[in-house]
Amino acid sequence: MTAHVQDNVQQLLLRYAANKQIDIRKVAVQIAARQRVRDKLPTWCANPGVLFPQTLPLEQASSERTARYKATVVSAHTPQPNRLVDLTGGLGVDAWALASAAQHITYVERQAPLAELATHNFPQLACHNVEVLNAQSETVLQQLDAPVDWIYLDPARRDDRGGRVVRLDDCEPNVVAWWPLLRQKATCVLLKTSPLIDIEATLRQLPGIVSVQVVAVRHEVKEVLFVATPDEVAADAVDVTAVDLLADSAVRFSFRRGDERTVAVSFADPQNYLYEPNAAVLKAGAFRAVAERFGLAKLAPHSHLYTSAVPIVNFPGRGFKLEGICKPGRADVQALVPGMKANLTVRNYPQSVEELRKKVGLKEGGDVYIFATTLLNGDKRLLVTRKC
Repeated sequence: MTAHVQDNVQQLLLRYAANKQIDIRKVAVQIAARQRVRDKLPTWCANPGVLFPQTLPLEQASSERTARYKATVVSAHTPQPNRLVDLTGGLGVDAWALASAAQHITYVERQAPLAELATHNFPQLACHNVEVLNAQSETVLQQLDAPVDWIYLDPARRDDRGGRVVRLDDCEPNVVAWWPLLRQKATCVLLKTSPLIDIEATLRQLPGIVSVQVVAVRHEVKEVLFVATPDEVAADAVDVTAVDLLADSAVRFSFRRGDERTVAVSFADPQNYLYEPNAAVLKAGAFRAVAERFGLAKLAPHSHLYTSAVPIVNFPGRGFKLEGICKPGRADVQALVPGMKANLTVRNYPQSVEELRKKVGLKEGGDVYIFATTLLNGDKRLLVTRKC
């Protein structure tokens, strides 16, 4: 199989269809899976002894980067907890990563084929402190004798017809209904949710949350984590962290939930430099906090673009040097961008990227970045910039 991991799967099926010594369909499933998740699960794909399931569990599984990040979240609250129960085992990527943070992991999965794969894969990955249970998670939860140190939950976000859902009470299991029992059976709870989750609504639904973690990988938000511990904190004291996991580093921005509403923020027309927060910061809702932390002015209350007269370092996002401002007309743009080629972003603007690009005749690409936005006085303008 290793020799064919880069091969075309359909051609392999045709080539070995008549070979009775090889179950080519099983081999093809493994090769196709490795091709599908080689960037998401590089350690797993590099191990020839690891077996993969069909498509859906691969899609739903965490990436190695986000799974390892969860292990750091657990360790930050309780270094080396004795027992962690993963009630929604799935492919087992999270349990594998969390095994580095806890002394003993109980992996629970109701689907027998996935539990069998996990039983096979954990030893292949030198993960020997995981107990695999093929059982209903609700049954295991109810039968826990005493509070375990942690319960981890990643509810399925698809309905009975296979459609995607976001609301916690539409997921399987229903986290909102389970929440009192989860808090009773575990000292701490770690919950993984959709990147589209409404953070404020979730904090109202789930009492006891002390920390929210918005996790992005290479500028794309992948999941939002909620942590509950015995520590009771006021709603405004909940810690919110936005983290962007890059190839060899991580960009973090943390703030208290209440600070976002109370910190002072100034407004100004575009100055010499322009800043766009990364996706994790925007999802976390740090619109005022990020301006206050870096001494920036906002262009307008709802634009979420920031400006300064001098360059700012370590901003959690992208920084640009402003080259010009113009009205959204073809001639105005061409005066500043003669080649009529630029990367276009809209922030608090009445037209989409596609509509505006068509209107002004702008081609995509190049090293010019144009931000279409609404200024403080209500003017609709295009900000022509280049990356710092």
